[in-house]
Amino acid sequence: MRTEINGRDSLPERRLPAGGPAVVASGLGKRFGRRWALADCTVAVPAGRVTGLVGPNGAGKTTLLNLATGMLRPTAGSIEVLGSTPASGPGQLRKVGYVAQDAPLYAPLSVADHLRLGARMNAGWDAGLAQHRISQLRLDPKQKAGRLSGGQRAQLALTMAIAKRPELLILDEPVASLDPLARSEFLRTLAETTGERAMSVVLSSHLVSDLERACDYLIVLVDSRVQVAGPVADLLATHYVLTQGSPAAVRGPGSAPPGEVISMSRGIGQTTVLVRATAPVTDPAWAASMASLEDLVLGYLSRAGAAAGPAQAATEATR
Repeated sequence: MRTEINGRDSLPERRLPAGGPAVVASGLGKRFGRRWALADCTVAVPAGRVTGLVGPNGAGKTTLLNLATGMLRPTAGSIEVLGSTPASGPGQLRKVGYVAQDAPLYAPLSVADHLRLGARMNAGWDAGLAQHRISQLRLDPKQKAGRLSGGQRAQLALTMAIAKRPELLILDEPVASLDPLARSEFLRTLAETTGERAMSVVLSSHLVSDLERACDYLIVLVDSRVQVAGPVADLLATHYVLTQGSPAAVRGPGSAPPGEVISMSRGIGQTTVLVRATAPVTDPAWAASMASLEDLVLGYLSRAGAAAGPAQAATEATR
């Protein structure tokens, strides 16, 4: 069953199983030569959720996910996935499914060849699920992967990841290069699959509409640091967009906005503020509306950018 939040279709909140978060990073860092791609990152990804990971380019999202899969090793700090070190052995590897942005497949192999390969490499392979998904997607088992469309490749990669029956599914911008129809189909398939199976999911995306459709938990990551994290329903229920100086305001400007100010923008004759508040905003000096997920994400990105501005300027001045 799906619910509606702020007028948009959304997944219902999931119960968190016992046993702690799916991913825990503490002071995590990864350096390539003299450049830190991720530095001092501390984050917890809850189990049993479809978690959206969003942030600007260079925030460290892909590096974090590659560390979580074990494809990279930390330079500093620590990370645990499902209670153990990433890629620490066959048992741990079986628990994690991964789909990268470019949906890497073997171009000369057919769809059927990929399923046979998946069965040989994964002890818990669900052949029935794989075959059912291929039939649903109307993929020709004889078709070479190199001749599939972008959407078909993404769906085959998702099938390969899901059919190993992972406890954690990591998706790194899997639909970034797809057209709107292919993206919609991918997200629909993801929603159906995660709704039927007990699985934790991390979905990294730049597209807020995708996160809004597929995720019930959100993490905003900027410069390796978590700006906000929590269940989407809770975040939307506690964030408001306030405007002052518009015809909707009863009194004129002058009073401070109620709640914690996340971001503020000023235009000609009007001030718009994103605030976090534990109770509905009733100050007549401000016209208040519930924040959308896009309002929330852009607000925290703006706050992080504004906070980084003076520090960045000081750093450049000392070079």
